[in-house]
Amino acid sequence: MDATLEFFRSGGEDDSATGRRRWPDDLKACIVAETLEPGATVCGVAGRYGLRANRISEWRRLAKDGKLILPAAAAPSGFAPLVLCDEEPSAPSSAGTGGAPLIEIVVGTVMIRLDAGTSAARIAEIVRAVGSPA
Repeated sequence: MDATLEFFRSGGEDDSATGRRRWPDDLKACIVAETLEPGATVCGVAGRYGLRANRISEWRRLAKDGKLILPAAAAPSGFAPLVLCDEEPSAPSSAGTGGAPLIEIVVGTVMIRLDAGTSAARIAEIVRAVGSPA
């Protein structure tokens, strides 16, 4: 945090030859993590740091692509844990699919089984629909 304060006090000493401020990756990660807090907005966080919202959106894309590592405490709360289970082909969850595994989505008492060929986009649609309050 001291490095962050010093960066702002100095006006961003890491200026490049073009005169643009260069942001250290750890500071970018902290700023992106702030946008993931409940109730936070990209515009609000950008305003606090004197940035344009599109710059933070660019950093968020980097984080999503795994090119910017966020602090451990900044794991987005909207994500659910993924549990992988190795089951034998005769197990009920792979019955009727020729031994191919099924994808099971469990939310509370609701269980949805999809075949392994279901597209990621369709799975995301189903998860959003099941997770949305009625």
